[in-house]
Amino acid sequence: MTASWIASAQDSPYGLHNLPYGVFTAPDQPGRRRIGVAVGDSVLDAGAAARAVGEPSVLLDADTLNPLLAAGRPVWQSVRASLTAWLSDESFREAVGPCLVPRAEVEMHLPFEVADYVDFYASEHHASNLGRIFRPGTEPLTPNWKHLPIGYHGRAGTVVVSGTPVVRPHGQRKAPTDATPSFGPSRRLDIEAEVGFVVGAGTRLGSSVPLEAFREHVFGVLLLNDWSARDIQAWEYVPLGPFLGKSFATSVSPWVVPLEALESARVTPPARDVEPLPYLDDREGEPWGLDISMEVRLNGHLISRPPFAGMYWTAAQQLAHMTVNGASLRPGDLFASGTVSGPEVETRGALIELTWNGENPVKLPDGTTRTFLENEDEVTISATAPGPNGTVIGFGEVTGRIVP
Repeated sequence: MTASWIASAQDSPYGLHNLPYGVFTAPDQPGRRRIGVAVGDSVLDAGAAARAVGEPSVLLDADTLNPLLAAGRPVWQSVRASLTAWLSDESFREAVGPCLVPRAEVEMHLPFEVADYVDFYASEHHASNLGRIFRPGTEPLTPNWKHLPIGYHGRAGTVVVSGTPVVRPHGQRKAPTDATPSFGPSRRLDIEAEVGFVVGAGTRLGSSVPLEAFREHVFGVLLLNDWSARDIQAWEYVPLGPFLGKSFATSVSPWVVPLEALESARVTPPARDVEPLPYLDDREGEPWGLDISMEVRLNGHLISRPPFAGMYWTAAQQLAHMTVNGASLRPGDLFASGTVSGPEVETRGALIELTWNGENPVKLPDGTTRTFLENEDEVTISATAPGPNGTVIGFGEVTGRIVP
């Protein structure tokens, strides 16, 4: 495998096999946002590096990833090849070296302008657990669940970068024993540990994206926390689905891992016991299961390790379903996997599952317990995936702290 002349990139989850993209500001120019690429313990100012070596820099000189997203896969591959060459070929060291900034010194921003946001519900374990909690004694899954990837449309304008405080939302809530609804701050604020997919190349209204075209339209992958006010959600979601219980904030990690970097992480998804309709049938193609190992920490304490490889519906199937009715894609569209949960208690990706709707509180090292989030609680989701030749792909983390 190609080695970098940057010492910290050796054996790093941000080595040449990864090269995730983000948008940062540096201490020397705090008001200027620029595209960066994480490599070792540094961030490469991608636009400055392109200029330094005399290559076209217009896409990398932007203050957001959207122009690069819109350029399409051949350009994504070309830019990735250039970055790899600049950071591996010793002849570029003199020109490119000054374009590196210590990662610890930069401030990260939302890496792209979110065009649309869709969130799915693709973990059979998560969906089954919620079915058992809310519909005990009945079939946990709804009749449609194994026939189509269920999702909802969220608010693009409330997608925020990791580190942005999450204000506890207000809304209506009504407990089963209450005669009438009340209004106030959510008392059952929750997390959902998810993986998000960033759309690059768009499509025309009226067209669709088949399974085999997934890599032509998806630029990369990030981590996502779909914060959820369970009490607001429970009262409002019949009959139309999530609304104010979800739309107040969705946090994402600042680094977008290119889809090209995840080839070694691809796995076959779990066996499906219902034959999918042809547009969702990936059995004869190249399924897009991904072996991503996640960790969820509450106030620094590890509470869950959700396994993404067990997701029933893949991102390719989600994209195919999202567009099969002719809905168009735009650069910067974001769609998320839904809560990632596994079969064991310690692999559940939401507090509502971990505590079984509050019946079994999570115990923290300081002696306190949690059923749902309290003010000043901080949640951090991190993840890794296997890279080529035994390397590790780092996704960084997405963090949010609850404020009143």
